[in-house]
Amino acid sequence: MTGDADIAAIGALIGDRTRARFLCELVGGESRRASELAGVAGVSRATASFHLGRLLAANLLEVSTDGRHRAYRLAGPEVAEAIEALQRLAPRQAIRSLRAAASADALSYARFCYDHLAGRLAIELVDAMATAGLMTLQGDRFELTGQGTAWFAELGIDAARAQAARRSFARACLDWSERRPHLAGALGAALAARLLELGWIERAPHSRAARLTPEGRARLGKALAVEL
Repeated sequence: MTGDADIAAIGALIGDRTRARFLCELVGGESRRASELAGVAGVSRATASFHLGRLLAANLLEVSTDGRHRAYRLAGPEVAEAIEALQRLAPRQAIRSLRAAASADALSYARFCYDHLAGRLAIELVDAMATAGLMTLQGDRFELTGQGTAWFAELGIDAARAQAARRSFARACLDWSERRPHLAGALGAALAARLLELGWIERAPHSRAARLTPEGRARLGKALAVEL
């Protein structure tokens, strides 16, 4: 028999600024080497390894090995959801440089929330889909209409297959920067993967920010009858 969840233990772990920076950096779903994470947090490689070990022990991260190289990533979408929830509650940090301002603007516009899109672009897509009659918001989830199922199929996404996945289908994930729900779950992941495959969006280098390509702006705008 066990008692209540010990959220204080997780809180203390995440409460360290270096570990919090690592987790936020990994929310985009990609793997990063310890040296990359050390550079982002401004700490030594030895310090980064110590903190990564703590996060691994708590099952917040997982690691893969390629020869001598070890790459770290979040242990799963539930970790990303927890970090995103904390980001909605946390106060915003002061921006003290043009570089930080540019990074913040890029993340606010479009970013990866583990395996789906977040930010203003994600909200624009949801609004356009709702206006076009492709989906409706029902509490904490989106529901596809018949027209929406056909639209996703034309894009190359099998909505029925996504619905059969062992996870939520079309979860409404509250966006921490926009304070409105974007599309998450299996369908949100399938949409982001397909847009990447088509070259309509792309990952920004060394960041979880995403970019809408000129082709993506034109093709998505036409498909949804909006200007993105």
